[in-house]
Amino acid sequence: MKLTIKDTKGNNQGELEVKFTLVEDGKGTQAVHDAVVAYQASQRMGTACTKNVGEVAGTNKKPWRQKGTGRARAGSFQSPLWRGGGVVFGPKPRDFGKKISRKTRQLALRKALSERLRAGDVLLVDEFKIASPKTKDFVSLLSALELKGTALLVAQTGDKNLTLASRNIPNVSLATSDSLNTYDVLRPDKLVFTRGAFEQIEARLTKE
Repeated sequence: MKLTIKDTKGNNQGELEVKFTLVEDGKGTQAVHDAVVAYQASQRMGTACTKNVGEVAGTNKKPWRQKGTGRARAGSFQSPLWRGGGVVFGPKPRDFGKKISRKTRQLALRKALSERLRAGDVLLVDEFKIASPKTKDFVSLLSALELKGTALLVAQTGDKNLTLASRNIPNVSLATSDSLNTYDVLRPDKLVFTRGAFEQIEARLTKE
């Protein structure tokens, strides 16, 4: 498979042959599911916290004597039955992260990228360079590439001007070739790679 390379003005600059092997048929579907679930699980904060009987504020004094009042027996103000008392089996801070193997992550990324390539959702440009961190310059770049809907721009390294110019555009996000994951590949309508970034991704996917 060959991809057309464009410059920032939308002009063709040649073609690039895709070097990694595309995933065929239904292989890798489960790996994609596992990778997305693991990614979304790792985004959870896990900071929910409740206090048990030993942690809530209160005195150790018995509310009233055991017998003779006509009321139910009570031994603590911190009882879970009482308002302001402790919580039984409540949530505590925890890590929701899930572990998947390196080969599973690699297969998932290759499968996701293969499907996007077949669908024609991947664009290649020489490089993302804008002279100033102005939003209008970034909008001109998007217009030249005829990008509509959501888009993910993947570069080799972060660029300060590009980051500042794009942060006011709600449908566009940035990533680097090192940080790209399966969820990033599946989420946007279009994927735009620089030539260098795509070659780095290929190198990641061809490693054993």
